[in-house]
Amino acid sequence: MTKILAINPGATSTKVGLYENDIEIFSETVRHYKDDIQKFKKTIDQLEMRVSLIEKFLSEKNISLDSIDIFVARGGTFKSMKSGTYPISKKMIDDVLNERVLADHVSNLACLIADKLAKNNQRKFIVDPVSVDEFDDVARISGLKQIERKSLSHALNMKMVAKKWAKENNTDYFKSSLIVVHLGTGISVSAHKDGRMIDVTNANDEGPFSPQRCGDLPATQLAKLASSGKFSYDDLKKMLTVQGGLYSYMDTDNVPEVINLMEQGDSKAKLILDAMMYQVSKGVGAMSTVLFGQVHAIIITGGIAYNKCLTDIIEKRTGFIAPIVIYPGEDEILALVRGVLRVINNVEEPLEY
Repeated sequence: MTKILAINPGATSTKVGLYENDIEIFSETVRHYKDDIQKFKKTIDQLEMRVSLIEKFLSEKNISLDSIDIFVARGGTFKSMKSGTYPISKKMIDDVLNERVLADHVSNLACLIADKLAKNNQRKFIVDPVSVDEFDDVARISGLKQIERKSLSHALNMKMVAKKWAKENNTDYFKSSLIVVHLGTGISVSAHKDGRMIDVTNANDEGPFSPQRCGDLPATQLAKLASSGKFSYDDLKKMLTVQGGLYSYMDTDNVPEVINLMEQGDSKAKLILDAMMYQVSKGVGAMSTVLFGQVHAIIITGGIAYNKCLTDIIEKRTGFIAPIVIYPGEDEILALVRGVLRVINNVEEPLEY
């Protein structure tokens, strides 16, 4: 049996899963205090803290790092890459350490954490990074020649649920046309055609607003705000990607909390939640045109998908396009493990970074 440790860092936690082949031994979340996180200026500065906490967590479970055969980590906002499983290489590590990445994102830490933990040169991989790029050329055009659309998304989870749907329906992901929506802190709406994610909204830059992110904004009003002299670049970036969306309107990014307010009769809470799902639905409609209206299913996943009162809104607005399938939450730890198993079982070839 091959012992595999999977690592998936998030904004205020790191998920860790131990598997023997595809059998889960445990999958748990190591929490990080917000005060500890906020004292670091850059995400990469959190590395030693997170490694130390994971080592402590494993020690408490009497798990020796020497006993791990393979480490697998979430892939970050690296250069544009094909979907698949990649050995963690020196070049990958150097690119992250020297900030040669497409965005400052916590997922970039994962390969560094795996590298630090693999003290005996065990094999280590990443799977379906945030920067999976399978765009058709037409999807890269933004409307301004100085700016190109980038493929940055919740690729790991969206690819996972797309393949899950195909298996449950006795069909082939590589012969399917799907719209997959990830509803989380950020929201990604994607079009999948014959095994490729040919278009997706970059959750940091465009698409629907989400619990923390602004999504599409009126361009000239944003330009006016940016040139007002009231905000630095870092201020604006924080406003757009951390303090935008639901947080901007409701002073919280906690979706269940806002749902509770709505259920108590708060009309503002209802309006903002309706607006968020309205924008998601518009995104689904747009992706249906990418697929020429030939859509086998609309798959909704992510943590927000646990809230039926919200997914019902999407279904009412988009159910005419294709059947709605809901896989709430995310199985990213399992997706990482399965990516490694496909390689070591010679189902797929490992890709080179």
